[in-house]
Amino acid sequence: MKNLSDTITNNIKKHLIQPWPYASSIGDEYRDIVTNGDGIYIEDKNGNKLIDGPAGMWCSNIGHRNEEIAKVMYNQAMNLSYNSPWYTTNEPSAQLSKMISDYAPGDLNNVFFTTGGSTAVESALRFVQYYNNVLGLPEKKLILCREDGYHGSTYLTASLNGKSRTSDWMNYENTNIVKLSSPNSFRKLNGKSIEEFEDDLIKELSSVIKDKGAKNIAAFIGEPIQASGGVIVPPKNYLKRVRDICKKNNIIFIADEVVTGFGRMGHIFASEKVFNIIPDIITFAKGVTSGYFPLGGIAISNKLIKNLRSSNHADAMFGHGLTYSSHPIGCAVAIKNIELMENGILENALELGPVFQEKLKTLLDLPIVGDVRGQGLMACIECVADYNEENPLALDLKVGEIIDKHCQKLGLLLRPAINMCILSPPLIINKNDIDKIVSILRQGIIQSMEELKSKDLWHN
Repeated sequence: MKNLSDTITNNIKKHLIQPWPYASSIGDEYRDIVTNGDGIYIEDKNGNKLIDGPAGMWCSNIGHRNEEIAKVMYNQAMNLSYNSPWYTTNEPSAQLSKMISDYAPGDLNNVFFTTGGSTAVESALRFVQYYNNVLGLPEKKLILCREDGYHGSTYLTASLNGKSRTSDWMNYENTNIVKLSSPNSFRKLNGKSIEEFEDDLIKELSSVIKDKGAKNIAAFIGEPIQASGGVIVPPKNYLKRVRDICKKNNIIFIADEVVTGFGRMGHIFASEKVFNIIPDIITFAKGVTSGYFPLGGIAISNKLIKNLRSSNHADAMFGHGLTYSSHPIGCAVAIKNIELMENGILENALELGPVFQEKLKTLLDLPIVGDVRGQGLMACIECVADYNEENPLALDLKVGEIIDKHCQKLGLLLRPAINMCILSPPLIINKNDIDKIVSILRQGIIQSMEELKSKDLWHN
């Protein structure tokens, strides 16, 4: 077993380029090997069981090792493993498109399938460009997005991202991208109420539209909750007000529900049920198959489709598609995944979301914990070295990884992000699981504080 493990490690370091590597270690980097998973747990190469705190990457919503999903994958592969979407269609994609449209808010009844979140957002943006070109509005090209947002890893979608760490060494499309302020109120209120903070965000949006001209702005895209940016929950009426302004100014509103969709908020889609908005386009991925197969997509409103069909350019082609669009195995998995969610998992997430948030708030008594925020079954614990400093560099660079290290030893995997610990556990957790997560977090944070003090990185 040791020889096998050494071989795997050697292959990783010699041949496998990991996502988001640093130049000093690219192509020569080892990351912990996970060997299997079961329910809310994963297991490392040493046989240690860990609670899968991030649910993979926001996606293992129904948990690991689900036999019903595995059987669907096998049966569909034995029936039809693949078909070209350019000149044929398969039954699972037709059925899934109907299921998605039934759950989508308003008149978002038209579904295009992709391979994941990045390609879903890319497809939405390309559709918007195509739409305006066909309607004789080629000047409408600007895309409004926000700081702290995350929308993908393709060239165009990565250009929308508002995470500063990713912007230093990569090239982006900056000509048609306009970034608005993050709706994160932590350490930004400066004596203002949350309502006044919300008003400032709306004033900024209105000012940008006036400055750039609504005739030049194609779309606004936003995650209902900014996930990778630190689980940023916007002020109560913010999204509704943004939606109203976009509608008034003929700006397409894209809700990026790659993370918030498929149960994370207790619903298949959160836009209307949780945030009281009906977008023009919704993007989805991750939880649609609970990570068992790569799949994503967009749901588009009848209004946008109708406008295209009634345009003066009947021969205008939407020249966009993917080899694995409407993949039959992915769509079959998604159908079963949704059926499983309908059979109690959504209700469990809806019931336990408030419990999860309440229990995590108890960590605020720890001196290093500055903020605990979230909604549903997604949360962020943000640590601070000094409440009076905007950028406590020593902590920003180290604390998330240090806490994750200690929590892993105690049986919990986190998603560290600089000075933040992010959680989005599988939706099948129970109250005892939540208590265990919070207990391990508390121990891990306390041990991390002791380590930081011993290294003279933090002083309480």
